[in-house]
This record gives sequence, structure tokens and C-alpha cells, in this order.
Amino acid sequence: MTITAAPRSNRDICLATLRDTDRDRYLACLLAPEEKRPALAALYAFNAELARVRDLVHEPLPGEVRMQYWRDLLEGQSHGSSEANPLASELLTAIEEYRLPRQTLIDMVDARIFDLYDDPMESRSSLEGYAGETASALIQLASLVLSADEAKRSADAAGHAGVAQAIAGLLLLMPLNRHRGQVYLPLEILSATGLDRDSFLAGEDKQRISAAVEAFAGLGREHLAKAKAAGPVPQAVFPAFLPVTLAEPVLQKAQKLGAGIFDRSLVLPQWRRQLRMAIASITKKI
Repeated sequence: MTITAAPRSNRDICLATLRDTDRDRYLACLLAPEEKRPALAALYAFNAELARVRDLVHEPLPGEVRMQYWRDLLEGQSHGSSEANPLASELLTAIEEYRLPRQTLIDMVDARIFDLYDDPMESRSSLEGYAGETASALIQLASLVLSADEAKRSADAAGHAGVAQAIAGLLLLMPLNRHRGQVYLPLEILSATGLDRDSFLAGEDKQRISAAVEAFAGLGREHLAKAKAAGPVPQAVFPAFLPVTLAEPVLQKAQKLGAGIFDRSLVLPQWRRQLRMAIASITKKI
């Protein structure tokens, strides 16, 4: 007798995809109210899909084609049925159910085009704009799913928290990005420490590279402090901020290590990340 497994729903596939591509946001999703999980999983999996496009292509053009697929979908110009793509189907369901602003999602796609190329990040404001349209926007969209009313009260905190989170993530990826010839550290900061893109990538001037890394991490800590100073995050939307709680130890360690981040990992063990988010879900503190 052959037992056939029941077909998985789009929601199951979406959650499984998130588990495989972004374990931290997967846990944050599980710590959110059960009825909100499908929409959060769709948002987070969509973000993970955009973030990994560079890893899936060897040239920018195929990456742009992948980005255009999502842009067309969000603009209502998708080619073929979205039902063939479980993530696309779930994302559209979440947009309709929670009235999520499509333009914010389109801006997220457009911001990620930067990832496909090796152009330097020109300035601090350019970095903050990139983080605002990616990490900050994701926090705010997740907040809208959790509570549209309370999301308005946490918008300022979401903006700063997203920048801090983005910088922590870029510090984690800095060894990989440097290997690719990609520099997210603003030229403004490099110039202030006596470096340019090429000298940073060469990696020979450890002292100045340390100063640049410390300044970059310091910028992240500055935004994290502003997020905390924005007032307590409303309880209803706090699950959207859970991944942000992993930023501080990364930023602190990067400031201490400086150029050493290319030789020593900034990644916290999985159990520590899980514990930190679990505690934050109780204390409701970023």
C-alpha cells in the first residue's frame, strides 16, 4: 500500500522557504500571533528572495530580470498566473488582506538593484536611503500586518531600527562583499579615515580599515539609540521589531574588532540568537 503525502499549501511552502532562507525572521514569525504568520512569512520570504538574487546570478542582467518579475507582479502586470509561484500568491494575498502599500514594495525591489552591481555607496545619506527602503520598510510593512493603527506610532522607531539592522547585516556580510569587490561602507566614511574604495578592498592598511569599520558600526549604534529613544514600541507591533534585537551585539563586536571582522565571525550562535529574540518577545525591548 502506497501512502501519498498530502500536498503542501502555499502557506506551508512559503514558511518552509523562509525557514531555509532567513532563519532569524522565521523565528520572529513564529513568535508573532498565529493568525498573522502567513502574511509575515510572505513578506519576509519576499525580502529574502530579493536579498539573495546576487547569489543566484553571475551577471547583473539576469538579476535585473528576476527583479523585474517582482516589479511586474506588484504593478499588476505579471506574465501568467501568480498561482504557479507560491510566494507570489501569498504576497498578493497579504497585500490585499492588509491593504499593504504596493509602492513601498516596489521601492524595495528598486533599492535592491544596487546589490547587483559593484558601484560604491556614495554617502551616509545614500546608505540611510537604501536601508530605509529595505530593512526599515520591511519593519513598517510587518507592523501594518500586526496592527495598522499601532504601526503609525512606531514609524519613527522603525526607520532608525531598520538602518541599525541593515548596517549590522552589512557588517556580517562585509567579508563576502569585499571578496566580490562590493563596498556598502559609504565613501564619505572611507574618505574621512584616509581610504578609498580600492585601498579598502586591498585590505592592507589595517589601522585605517579598523577606523572605517568602527565608524560604520558606530553609525549603526547611533541609529539604534535613536530607535530606542523614540519611545516604547507598541506591544501589538513588537514582533516586527524582534529581528532588530540581534543588531546590537553585532555592532558592538564590530567596533571592538575593526579590521578583525575579516578574520573573525560576527555571527552569534543560533541558540544565542533564538534566546535573545525569545527574551525580547517577553520584555518588549529592542
